[in-house]
Amino acid sequence: MQIEVVTLFPQMLREALTFGILGRAIERGLITVGTEDLRSHAHDAHRTVDDRPYGGGPGMVLKPEPMAAAIRAARARMPHGSPCVYLSAQGEPFEQQRARAFAQLPGLLLIAGRYEGLDERIVAREVDLELSIGDYVLSGGELPALVVIDAVARLLPGALGDERSAVEESFAEGLLEWPQYTRPEVFEGIGVPPVLLSGNHADVRRWRQEQSVVRTWVRRPDLIIEHGLAPEASRVLNEFLAARAGGEHVREGECHEQDR
Repeated sequence: MQIEVVTLFPQMLREALTFGILGRAIERGLITVGTEDLRSHAHDAHRTVDDRPYGGGPGMVLKPEPMAAAIRAARARMPHGSPCVYLSAQGEPFEQQRARAFAQLPGLLLIAGRYEGLDERIVAREVDLELSIGDYVLSGGELPALVVIDAVARLLPGALGDERSAVEESFAEGLLEWPQYTRPEVFEGIGVPPVLLSGNHADVRRWRQEQSVVRTWVRRPDLIIEHGLAPEASRVLNEFLAARAGGEHVREGECHEQDR
């Protein structure tokens, strides 16, 4: 897969791309990430890429001429079928389903904005999709671009050491992941749930599903409301809610299966 990022700070991206799973995916040739320096397309003596907004107000807006030239230069390197995505606070939320869709594409062109954003004529003429990684304010689009790249890269075949990881992680099936434990068996007086030490794989799978469903309902019920539940997961949630309604003291992370 090929990704290109239009940015004012290409070095910021290059440094971050060398670490972890993403860095290894690039080393293995599973994904290539290039950058297009916006300032290299400014032709005045000061290499100006921004100007004051029409109508007044604070901040600066990225000029359309260098931005259009940068996008088109990057697009010329992209395979056919690569959408242009602008990382914008006004975009639709970036979710795992979108990451999976991106991972099926031959390429992706990302625009990392700065200041007050892009001239709207660039958005209308060049951008296929606007994406936001959350309802908060950042200084620019480089960090959101890295979030998108990382989320997509780990879904590419061969990127993870164990392909099951991409299936079992939080949000993979619309649920949060179950609690994780490792050695030692007892830490500061707190032990690992006995079911995880039992060696019974069926019981472990059941426990993990219960934990995942209950944790999602307690912490992110919107995910269940939006995506729904498979029949077995729905049964687990109904049992948990019935126990709580019946006055049983059931906290997050507690399910009947844990006591088996």
